[in-house]
Amino acid sequence: MVLVDSNVIIDVLTKDPSWRGWSEAALSDAADRDEVAINPIIYAEIASGFATMRDIDRHLGADAFRRLALPHEAGFVAGRAFVEYRRRGGLRTSPLPDFYIGAHAAVSGLSLLTRDARRYASYFPKVRLIAPG
Repeated sequence: MVLVDSNVIIDVLTKDPSWRGWSEAALSDAADRDEVAINPIIYAEIASGFATMRDIDRHLGADAFRRLALPHEAGFVAGRAFVEYRRRGGLRTSPLPDFYIGAHAAVSGLSLLTRDARRYASYFPKVRLIAPG
């Protein structure tokens, strides 16, 4: 199963001129090969562009993405990644959404489709990333 990062979905939904082509092709390829999924963190990041849940669900498609719960264990793994982030000089005072997304992929053995692989590769090196370049 492939967890799809919000940036890929947002690229497609907003028809981003720089990333739409790559994101559409990568998402289509992932969906052809495996089941694609999102979690509540990804859903929340996408939701900022919509007025209602009905709107976001209509744009995402009822069956396009499997909706996964965030595993409790991912919270711990995200917290440990955040500790490492702070140790490396990070300034944020609470765990970033990417830490929860990466931790979810890590503890569930999911691949992660993203166009922003740097942080994921750094903090979750065992997660299989599908990313540009």
